[in-house]
Amino acid sequence: MSKNVFVGMSGGVDSSVTALLLRQRGYRVTGVYMKNWTKSIGSFKCPWRDDYRDVKRVSVDLDIPLLVYDFEKEYRTKVVDYMINGYKEGITPNPDIICNQEIKFKLFYDLSLQNGADLIATGHYAKIVNGHLKTAIDQSKDQTYFLYRMSQESLTKTLMPVGDYKKTEIRKIAKEHNLATADKKDSQGICFIGEVGIKEFLINELGPQPRGPIIDDQGKEVGWHDGAIFYTIGQRHGLNIGGGLPYYVIDKDIPKNIVYVSRNLDNQKLWANEVNLNNFYFTYNNFDYINKKLKVRIRYRGDLVNCKLKVTGQKAKLELDESVKAIAKGQSAVLYYNSYCVGGGIIV
Repeated sequence: MSKNVFVGMSGGVDSSVTALLLRQRGYRVTGVYMKNWTKSIGSFKCPWRDDYRDVKRVSVDLDIPLLVYDFEKEYRTKVVDYMINGYKEGITPNPDIICNQEIKFKLFYDLSLQNGADLIATGHYAKIVNGHLKTAIDQSKDQTYFLYRMSQESLTKTLMPVGDYKKTEIRKIAKEHNLATADKKDSQGICFIGEVGIKEFLINELGPQPRGPIIDDQGKEVGWHDGAIFYTIGQRHGLNIGGGLPYYVIDKDIPKNIVYVSRNLDNQKLWANEVNLNNFYFTYNNFDYINKKLKVRIRYRGDLVNCKLKVTGQKAKLELDESVKAIAKGQSAVLYYNSYCVGGGIIV
């Protein structure tokens, strides 16, 4: 008997083709639209109704049943508030990673199994082989950076078929089967606010922030900012300091509302070859990292860097073979062994 698979469908081409591929492979497919965020921000209208309409159209095209899971309350507390609180503390959190950990591979996973699913599936560009997370065929689209906190259990019961294809192939498959989402543009930006800039979102949530000084590495005041929480280490755009070489954010003092900058790309505060992590997590149990040649990705689409790992409980320390620029607290450092994604933690 074929297995029941509940596919998380976002209204995009990747999750649409995921449902198509699994149906072609003989699974009994049920589409699930997760209603996580419906709030419009400023002049930006939240596209959830359009996305849901596209999910319904694809479900009709594929002749599969469709469910709606309303996770808006949980999403607010577990993902949105997490991000807002992080910025208030002066760090740069990554809500997409927490969304995967808490919503897609926890709430969606649990409720789907309760409702009769044998497996779940998503449109992520990644591969799961024997319960191990591996990078996608299309390295330019690989999303394992956002998935390293998946639970052991969910890895054994999750399918990610688009990880075996290049993005161009997924588009081609969608067009060949006349799916309504075949030409739909990929969503951009943070998972729930889309095209809206993080600054606009935070102002919408927290209100305008107090202005404060921008001070260079010589102690000179070179400008004014409109809230230190909006800036991240290494940032060069949006400082509104005219003339000469660009400035880079090298530090900030949240209690004093000061942003520190430098024109010197070699400033030691911009570079590091050691990284400390909290909430460290191995993507699969019993991974023996001793004497393994590990690589780390400090930011999404950042270069892989050779490193040595030392773990103490939920804390970890990375020694990098080369210095890396603009390491932002709150982001994740994600570890790889060959093509396997093996773990990571939150940069502190």
